[in-house]
Amino acid sequence: MLKIWGRRNSFNVQKVMWLIGELDLPHQHIPAGGRFGGLDSTEFRARNPHGRVPVIEDPGAAGTPDSTVIVWESHAILRYLAARHAPNRFWHEDPAQRSHDDRWMDWAQTTLQPDFLTGVFWGFYRTPEPQRNEPAIREKVARCAAHFRILDRILADRPFLGGASPSLADIPAGTTLFRYYGLDIERPSIPHVDAWFNRLQQRPAFRDHVMIPFEDLRGRLDY
Repeated sequence: MLKIWGRRNSFNVQKVMWLIGELDLPHQHIPAGGRFGGLDSTEFRARNPHGRVPVIEDPGAAGTPDSTVIVWESHAILRYLAARHAPNRFWHEDPAQRSHDDRWMDWAQTTLQPDFLTGVFWGFYRTPEPQRNEPAIREKVARCAAHFRILDRILADRPFLGGASPSLADIPAGTTLFRYYGLDIERPSIPHVDAWFNRLQQRPAFRDHVMIPFEDLRGRLDY
């Protein structure tokens, strides 16, 4: 059975759990990181020398019953699971179509995620009010608004970032939506992103693994 290490309120773990849910993969979730600890253990570092979650272990995936594949880094895990367990469904086999998914995945990780998760979610929501850098927060909120306007234009003529059906293109950026809409911040008019978020909320895997209350993280700088 597939094993995954991480904590359910971790953004990067949620990406992977969302796809696991979409693929309906039998799995064992092992809480790790934050209050669960375990990331510095010899056993965990043997799986991921960087001591970070998520990490997956896929027994028998290398072709023999006693073989095991271990993957770390959330986007590497997404690509592995899609290629291994649902060929051409969430990650296209055609290189040109696949590059479309990859572009949005990389954009979300290198552009949207730093501005939203680090700048807004951590800077505003997880930082106690007396310690907040308000000018920096306003700048990041504005940058996020610009990012979501880009998504709004893309989604004007398609239901999902990858086209007519969900793909890996949707997962990294889509995972931010529950938190983005849940914060008391200024947001632009983005009706097509609103509609995309509504479509994602109809998916059981998104509801189960992304729409997790995060009130316990308010004003908390530790994991």
